[in-house]
Amino acid sequence: MYLCEVKSRQKGKVYKSYFIRESYRSERGPRARTICNVTALPEEVRELIRLGLQGKRVAEVEALGLEEQSDFGGLAVLREAWERWGLEEVLASVEDPKKRKLLQALIFGRILFPCSKLSLKEEARGTLLAQACSLEKSEGFEEEDLYRAMDGLNGVWSRIERGLFRRAFSSGVRLVLYDLSSTYFEGEGPKGLARYGYSRDHREERPQVILAVATDAEGIPIHVEVLRGNRADSTTLPGLLVTLRRRLGIAKAVFVFDGGIRSFFNLEVLTGMELGYVSWATRAQLQELVDKLPRDRQPEIWDRTEGMEVEKDGLRYVIAGGEWRAKRDRERREARIAKAKLLLEEFKRNARKGEDAVRLGSRVGRMLERCKAHKYFRYGIDGEGRFWWKLHEEEIAKEEATDGWYLLETNLLPTEASAKEVLAHYQNLGEVEQAFCELKSYLEVRPVFHWRPDRVRNHVRICFLAYWMTARLAAEWSKLGVFEHVPRLLRRLQTIRLGHLSVKGKPVARLLTKIPPELNRLLGKLHLLPIFSQPPGWATL
Repeated sequence: MYLCEVKSRQKGKVYKSYFIRESYRSERGPRARTICNVTALPEEVRELIRLGLQGKRVAEVEALGLEEQSDFGGLAVLREAWERWGLEEVLASVEDPKKRKLLQALIFGRILFPCSKLSLKEEARGTLLAQACSLEKSEGFEEEDLYRAMDGLNGVWSRIERGLFRRAFSSGVRLVLYDLSSTYFEGEGPKGLARYGYSRDHREERPQVILAVATDAEGIPIHVEVLRGNRADSTTLPGLLVTLRRRLGIAKAVFVFDGGIRSFFNLEVLTGMELGYVSWATRAQLQELVDKLPRDRQPEIWDRTEGMEVEKDGLRYVIAGGEWRAKRDRERREARIAKAKLLLEEFKRNARKGEDAVRLGSRVGRMLERCKAHKYFRYGIDGEGRFWWKLHEEEIAKEEATDGWYLLETNLLPTEASAKEVLAHYQNLGEVEQAFCELKSYLEVRPVFHWRPDRVRNHVRICFLAYWMTARLAAEWSKLGVFEHVPRLLRRLQTIRLGHLSVKGKPVARLLTKIPPELNRLLGKLHLLPIFSQPPGWATL
């Protein structure tokens, strides 16, 4: 049956009539008959009849309700990427299915709302986190359950890392960027792992661990390691090379790292393993090379953006520079000199007349070394036994001449990489620094209460998996012309909410909140609209 509208004309006027008609088949073919004339009924009633005849559900406005609205958008994107990349198979080494799902929830939560394990229950409230990870809707995310799920990574991490590598680098990697950072503990930290050492966070009074991360040229992480907090930077590279070769099969690649990791032994190891390297050399080496260059090849007369190649003692060097680095060098030197001046003036006021020159020189030298300003000053005791100091103007002028310049050393042949390519390799090292910014942002809640070394490592591994996902998404989205900060964009998408329409308390349909036009355009550009056109099955409330 259906509602039929019939128009007729009488005396130049158009009249509309409405009938409920029924189709049937007779010996003479399809026919229709009128069941009822509903023209006299109000328009609202006729509309209800039309909807009812179409099989659509009709209810009173007072009986309708939108219930259980939950944050949905960011989780939908992460769930789609998780399935597309086959990460469920990567975590298959964790045998317990419940632990795998909780690990997935920890990773999603680390991206969308970084928090402690204890707070995840509160943060997940009002979201579809449990359903996105195929957990029961009533999942409470108890702290002890989350820790037990993290413990499931013990003994299987190498297999997980291999799985991630195969999915991200099906054709292998040719360039490996390697750098170190550190993260400290407010408490004592785990025994045997947390140590006092050089702190990149300027918190030398706190025990710490060192984080070692290797990435490709796009910043997609390859490997992560948690090391003792007092390890020297240069001692970490040989272990990395062995791990990458045995675990991931990286036998031929160019390694790029900063000056702190560079040592004669490490360079020999790389050359012996037939691996290429590009490393930052010291400023003293740069000054030595520049002093020996003829006047017509001095750095200040050629373009800073182009690398200049120099050979010395059979080694290949590239000199390069930039305006931003020149500004940074000036500001750093001025800050060190200003700080040292204040300390020297205070020392001069408090110095005793006739103090032993050797002992005084040792004290002043240590003080200036801590400020990294020793080379900028001259000091001593005059004939009357009074302490004096002055700026070493010649050294300052000599350093000013090379502001903004830096020296790169490589064992790559000119046929393997030009000077410009060597420079590009080193500039890519900024991707690792960005990786550390991201990784440490996921460590925003520091592992203060992780007294067990394995839980500290697993905490970092969860952060690594979260960063791996966002780095992959960033690489995909950048190819589509979108360069937004991925976690920030996912949190904006999380404001898209999903609820269900109910009639007298019974759910009848799933509905999405209205997506703002600018966000809708962005979703279209990222080819994500199909995710939101029909809420997926896991989003059933």
